[in-house]
Amino acid sequence: MAIDLAARLAPGLAERRQRHLYRSRRVIDGAQDVELQCDGKPLLSFCSNDYLGLANHPALIQAMQQGAQRYGVGSGSSHLISGHSQPHHALEEALAEFTQRPRALLFSSGYMANLGVISALAAKQDTVHEDRINHASLIDAARLSESTLRRYPHNDVDVLAKRLNKQDDGHPFIVTDGVFSMDGDIAPLQQIATVATQHAATLMVDDAHGIGVIGKNGRGSVEQCQLSLHDVPILVGTLGKAFGTFGAFVTGSDELIETLIQHARSYIYTTALPPAVAHATLTSLKLIETEHWRREQLQTLVKRFRKGAEQLGLNIMPSTTPIQPLLVGSSDEALRISEQLQQRGILISAIRPPTIPAGTARLRITFSANHSEQHIDRLLAALESVIKHDAA
Repeated sequence: MAIDLAARLAPGLAERRQRHLYRSRRVIDGAQDVELQCDGKPLLSFCSNDYLGLANHPALIQAMQQGAQRYGVGSGSSHLISGHSQPHHALEEALAEFTQRPRALLFSSGYMANLGVISALAAKQDTVHEDRINHASLIDAARLSESTLRRYPHNDVDVLAKRLNKQDDGHPFIVTDGVFSMDGDIAPLQQIATVATQHAATLMVDDAHGIGVIGKNGRGSVEQCQLSLHDVPILVGTLGKAFGTFGAFVTGSDELIETLIQHARSYIYTTALPPAVAHATLTSLKLIETEHWRREQLQTLVKRFRKGAEQLGLNIMPSTTPIQPLLVGSSDEALRISEQLQQRGILISAIRPPTIPAGTARLRITFSANHSEQHIDRLLAALESVIKHDAA
């Protein structure tokens, strides 16, 4: 008898709805920006990762058009066949220079970059030590490799050190986000780097939410913590957040990049990023390097928001980055607040388990350099109306 797949899957979907964990997509009409059109209604968005406001920048649009005109739409094949175009190569060289590292390697997404690095480097006898709230791609990468995964409590360097003291066989890796995507806090990279050196461990930092956003020159959490290539041999960044385009990259030594080219399956066996995207990202990188006001604007907005949230008594988690989570607790309450805000023209996603631990559902509020101080005041007024008024 044939299996009725739909009937088999339906109870699981119904359970997710009942537990307020069901995920739904919104259809956005138009370009990404702080003001969006959704289902024909205007919304002020505070849930994008377009931190520097570059996703709809006229210079990037023009560069993308020029890239498509010159290089076409698709890359045609993988980098190792015939898909490695001149803009790919130029972008890799520019990213290496920007991060002050010998080499860079492009991947089609941050997920694929993390899968590629860990699967290529971590052997069966090795142990990968990861922060418990690392991005899913880092957790999955270790699980899919043949290595042993050990997760230490969030930012607990003491526990990490104790576990490394017990390491017997194989080579230890330490893997952490630079900026944690759901909490917005920055990893204690200086302390972690010290522990890595003491135990001859290889440190890998996924700075998807830090590159372009923090650090004096926008080089991310590694720059802010004043760490070198020796301290952090493997640095991963994405292009779909602060850069406003798409894709990801890994930077490090010549030997690291050559090893990934030879062994990273998610690099070898996939089609290369469209060359027009790489061409546009070169323009994005120039803006990141020259328009420092965008990072300054973000810090101004974060300070204004946190001051207002404190005055309102809102339960905002500790963060100095553009990710400002409002801790709610229950999934149904987080959904209710999100829906009430949307009725008031504010778009903020409710983040629920299993993305974050049970009992820590939240609104993940994020800022863009394209937001104004008036936008922040409107957000605070809406939060006061929905949360404080309802509580009363």
